[in-house]
Amino acid sequence: MKRLLPFAMLCLLAAPAGAQVQVRLNFQRLQYIAHEPVMATVTITNLAGREVELHDDNGQPWHGFEITRDDGRLVAPFARLPEPPLRIAAGTAVTRKIDLEKLFPVADLGVYHVRANVYFADLNKFFYAQAKVFEVTTARPIWQQTVGLPSGDGERTYSLMTNRFADHTALYVRVEDKANGLVYSTFSLGRLLSYDAPHEEFDRDNQLHVLHPTSPRLWSYAVVGLDGKLLQHSRYAEVRGTPHLRRTADGAVQVAGGQLQPPTAPAAVANSVPKLSDRPTNLPPGE
Repeated sequence: MKRLLPFAMLCLLAAPAGAQVQVRLNFQRLQYIAHEPVMATVTITNLAGREVELHDDNGQPWHGFEITRDDGRLVAPFARLPEPPLRIAAGTAVTRKIDLEKLFPVADLGVYHVRANVYFADLNKFFYAQAKVFEVTTARPIWQQTVGLPSGDGERTYSLMTNRFADHTALYVRVEDKANGLVYSTFSLGRLLSYDAPHEEFDRDNQLHVLHPTSPRLWSYAVVGLDGKLLQHSRYAEVRGTPHLRRTADGAVQVAGGQLQPPTAPAAVANSVPKLSDRPTNLPPGE
């Protein structure tokens, strides 16, 4: 109770009546896998009655986040790069999607409390969004393989994992350099049906090809590179046989059987990154 009182008083001071900037924070879901992108949607609405410019002032960033663990410990951010000023016309709003996993060490398992803030230099005031909560958990490993780099300088380990949500099971892929304790990416490849395991194959460049069922008679095909980037993502239907991976004589991998489906809107498997930091993060101890 004593710890919550100063927090409540700060909220009252930071968002007085007649606030000229409104800040909203949302997460698409409440649970994330360790090292998965944690996408925060921040909406800033200009209620000042005039155009405003949000900009850094005397070393104070014009926007940021305050993240605390469930036990009240503050999570310190990584080094921050300057952001350009943002102009917002009167009565309009700007929305940004920011990956907190690239800005803060939030890969450890547990619950995190997040508040987004905006500093309005003209008024020398902070405006805060309502606090939100997300949880970082682990996934169940189902497959793992370490391969060498074509250059001969190092190795990469690919892992496939599953996580059960309330209404579906999702398939995840992770790419890491275990020797140096670096995780290059962890992201979802979409839904996974339980009646068939994913099919994996490596091409001549040691890129990972994954084919797995997402719904009855529909399959997802993805290619993941050694740097952890999603290189290709498409869908196949069981129209002319069941899709399967086939290695060609020159070491390439392709999908045989099935029928390629038209592309849809960008899927959640895209590994979005913010403007600030795009470097891999350290693995937590024991990962």
